[in-house]
Formats: sequence, C-alpha cells, structure tokens
Amino acid sequence: MSGTADPKLTDLPLRPELKGEEPYGAPQLDVPVLLNVNENPYPPSAAVIADIGRAITDAAASMNRYPERDAMALRDDLARYLGHGLTTANVWAANGSNEVMTHVLGAFGGPGRSALTFAPSYSMYPEYARNTHTEWLTVPRRPDFSLDVDLALRSIAEIRPDVVLVASPNNPTGTRAELDQLEALCDAAPGVVVIDEAYAEFARPGTRSALELLPKYPRLAVSRTMSKAFAFAGGRLGYLAAAPAFVDALRIVRLPYHLSAVTQAVARVALAHAPEMLRQVDVLRGERDELERWLQTTGLDAAESDANFILFGRFADRHQVWQQLLDRGVLIRETGPQGWLRVSVGTPAENAAFRDALTEVLPTAERAGDE
Repeated sequence: MSGTADPKLTDLPLRPELKGEEPYGAPQLDVPVLLNVNENPYPPSAAVIADIGRAITDAAASMNRYPERDAMALRDDLARYLGHGLTTANVWAANGSNEVMTHVLGAFGGPGRSALTFAPSYSMYPEYARNTHTEWLTVPRRPDFSLDVDLALRSIAEIRPDVVLVASPNNPTGTRAELDQLEALCDAAPGVVVIDEAYAEFARPGTRSALELLPKYPRLAVSRTMSKAFAFAGGRLGYLAAAPAFVDALRIVRLPYHLSAVTQAVARVALAHAPEMLRQVDVLRGERDELERWLQTTGLDAAESDANFILFGRFADRHQVWQQLLDRGVLIRETGPQGWLRVSVGTPAENAAFRDALTEVLPTAERAGDE
C-alpha cells in the first residue's frame, strides 16, 4: 500500500461557498507570443541577473534562520522609491499585491463586513473577499469604463461599506480615475479606502498618484506591485503605502515570516537597479499608444488605457476570436465584459505578430451588434 487515499473533491468537507469553484488561473500555454497576463516582456539585464545571483547566495548562507520578520530594509527601500515623504513605517510588503489585498480584507473585512468596488474590475477581488468571509458588492462603471462618481457616492452612502477598493489604472479596462474623483470617495467612505495602482508607472505623463492624498486621509492605502513595471512577476513582491497605524493592522493578520529571505533580497536588488528596470516602461507606453490607435483603425472599440494592456472589442463570440488567435500562436486574455478581449503590450515583434494574427481573424469575426 502506497501513496494516499484518492477521494474526489466532492467527498471532502469543503466550505459550502467553495463548492463548484475553480482555482484562479489564466492559461499558461507554450506558444510563441504570450500577451495574456500583463507581464513586462523584457527580462532583467545580465548585470541585474548577476546581482540577483549574488544576493541569493548571500541569503542562502543564513537559510537555517528565519527571515527578518517585518522586512524592514526592504520596506525602507520601497519608501525611498515611492518618495512623497514616506518612511519605512508607512510601507507594507507581501508576496504580490494578492497577499497585500488579502491582508487588507483580513484586517478590515471579515464576517459581517463588506467591500465595494466598481465593475468591471480585477477578477481576483471577489476571491479575496470570499476567502476572508467579506461580503462582496459592486457598482457599475459608465459605458466608457470611467467611474460614475455620483452613483458611487450614492452607493457608499446607502451601503456603508467597510472597504472601498478602486483600481486606477483599472484592470481589465486600463482606464484611470482622476485624483479629485478618488478624493471624493475618500471623503464619503465610512471605512478604509484602497487605491490599487498596480499599473501606475505606465500611466500617461502628468497623471497624479493617490499617494498625494495620504497626508489628508488616515484610512487610505495605496497599493503597488513590482510585477509589472519592474519586470519582476516571478519575484512576487507587492506593497502598500498608508499611515503607520494602517500598516500595523496588516501586521496583525500576516502570517509569521511571510516574506522569504530570498524574496526580500532579490526585491532589494531590483529596487537598487530601478532606473534600469524601469527603462522599458517608456517603450511599452509608446507601443501601447500605437497599438491602441491601430485597433481603432480596424473599426474595433479600444478602451483608453493607462496600463500595459488594452481592452478591445466588441465581438459576438469573443471566445472564437481568442481561439483563432491562439491557433496562430498568439495568446491573449478572454476577460472583462462580454464581447471584449484584453491584450498585453509586448515587444515590437510580439505586437506585430498580434496585429498580423488579428488582421487574418477579423474578416470572419462577427462584431457585437452586427446584423
């Protein structure tokens, strides 16, 4: 007798709200052009890779010890990167922005509490709520995917949510909220407000960050990630800036030693190389704008994006279009409102391959609303 028993999932005493659920996961397929999960297509340079290797070697020398529990040195580096007068006490870090958001809802959500966002938005948000037993509520955006501030304020006054969560630039639409809109939400919210700026570095020049609002609002937090602009998706490092008391609340719910010594070490290397790591952001921003203009010339709708991806449509059968692109070696994302697809911005060669594939597909693709 070897191995384990082999029950079906339905044989196990799973929490009722998890029955029938599927694990999160965008397709990970081996195709020539990967434009589906908003990764930065440019890998680290040889110099950065060498420094990461040395940092891992140094960390390995003390691997028999637990890592620095609160990642103070890393948080200090992150505070310096963000600027705005922030200090180590203002910053929290975790394994990707996913864990940061789970900490937020673990501290401020939970049974009998609610979280509100503005749909369509990031598909993982309701899963964070589900996993923390937080009631999940949504209010629709306008048809152009901008915030309907009047509706948002009325909804906040009626619902009185414990957490208001706004992605800006928003995923999957790429649209950003203006700073005065975010300020209005902060004025109205009875609980905490989290502005998710995962794609902030890709916003158009002159875009103001919600970091400017932190001195005025003690219940505001602004989350970021190193996965996108820093080309550090494999490093799994997300972070948040807020008042020290807000950070202390997250420290209560985090698991002990949640950030490994290796994660802390390599993230500090990436931050030390910030100018180099961020150099491709301008290139990707230009490619995004060019790709957005091209999509519009095809007669498709393309949401105005301040991120490193574009939502475009509308198709009567988006899955068919997605599959036909995949058949041509181009993987994009079937996400967002019905009829829309999302493409990440890649290298010039990858973007050209996407354009060529879509050009072949469009003549047979039925548009939503076509007779």
